Amino acid sequence: MAYMRGFYPWIAAGFVSAVDWRWGAVAGVVVGVLLLLQDRRRGVAMDAMVLEISTIIYFVIIGVIAFSSPDSSIQDHSDVISFAWLAGTAWGSMALRSPFTLGIARRQALEEYWDTPGFLAVNNHITAAWGSGFTFIAVVLAISSATDAPVWVGIVAHVVGLVAPAVFTSVYPKRVQARLEAMQAASA
Repeated sequence: MAYMRGFYPWIAAGFVSAVDWRWGAVAGVVVGVLLLLQDRRRGVAMDAMVLEISTIIYFVIIGVIAFSSPDSSIQDHSDVISFAWLAGTAWGSMALRSPFTLGIARRQALEEYWDTPGFLAVNNHITAAWGSGFTFIAVVLAISSATDAPVWVGIVAHVVGLVAPAVFTSVYPKRVQARLEAMQAASA
């Protein structure tokens, strides 16, 4: 569940935004910066913190908009925008050949595996799962907003779009590892 740590700023912002979106953005920045500083003290490289950096940038932008124009219509679409941002982070990190899950995986895997093609491939698949989940949520929320769909549609989209990648993240690396071990055992 270490991958959930990168979502703490989003969770904090979500709770605080229920009171005021301006302070939700501040909460997102503060939690994001605290996590980033904590990781830096632990020696985590900046290139391993793609999600954290993207998150801070997002909340800074939203915070500037929220404080300069508190009645902005962006507030009404912040859920769609936030998931579109996360999707863009996932797909963009893959396009740059640095899937955002690499930073998380490197904190859990032995360093000898970090530069192997298999490690990168597994993280590309996991990042694609998260990118798909985020994209799914953003699209469903945008359509729901445009069509005045019932609230439960958005709730289901959130659950499916977040639980499916979380399960995939938990299961997929174990399956890959089991296949590798089976292949090694067969060749021995």
